Amino acid sequence: MAGVNEAITREYFESLGFLVQQPHKYLVMARAKRPEEDIDFIVLNPSPAAPGPLPLENLVMTGADLHHVERAVVSVRGWHTDRVSPAMLKLSPELVRFAQEPALRKVRARLGEGPLTRILCLPDLPATEAMRSKALELMREKGIDGVLLFPTMLRELIRTIETSKNYEKSDLLQTLRILKNYDLLRDEQLELFRRSKHRRHEPRTPSA
Repeated sequence: MAGVNEAITREYFESLGFLVQQPHKYLVMARAKRPEEDIDFIVLNPSPAAPGPLPLENLVMTGADLHHVERAVVSVRGWHTDRVSPAMLKLSPELVRFAQEPALRKVRARLGEGPLTRILCLPDLPATEAMRSKALELMREKGIDGVLLFPTMLRELIRTIETSKNYEKSDLLQTLRILKNYDLLRDEQLELFRRSKHRRHEPRTPSA
């Protein structure tokens, strides 16, 4: 599953024009990970927009926010059956270890000094506003600059897919293209238009 999660994240950043490097191609099995091994990707933006409103007030990012990012380290956590709660963050400090200085020193040795945004990719956040805010505040305290959610990445990728193109060089994009071609993935704006059109044609219930 890790390969799928990383493929989605890589394709998403590349769709925004980032250069993506995966610093470690191996799995750590028989020992604890070193801090720098918690970094899944280093991403570089060759043409960043003017500095934007970073850090974000609530940390949750979209593609529009990423256009302002010059360089970033990215960690991917794709448990798609769980939301990342405050309790999980407290019990699993390795979730945010990639954003702390021991890991970042290795990246700076490779890239040189400069701005470095720390981005955590997650399946989802708690459903309630109070728990969501608490989880984001804990992440901010641990050095996280931005949070990317998988639903956001997938929706934005789907919007960029053109069914007339053959994405044979990417299994992920080709799969999304096939699903979209057969109308199994709905374009959000088109779906909204369809619902609105349907409501306009619904017979009105006579008033009493």
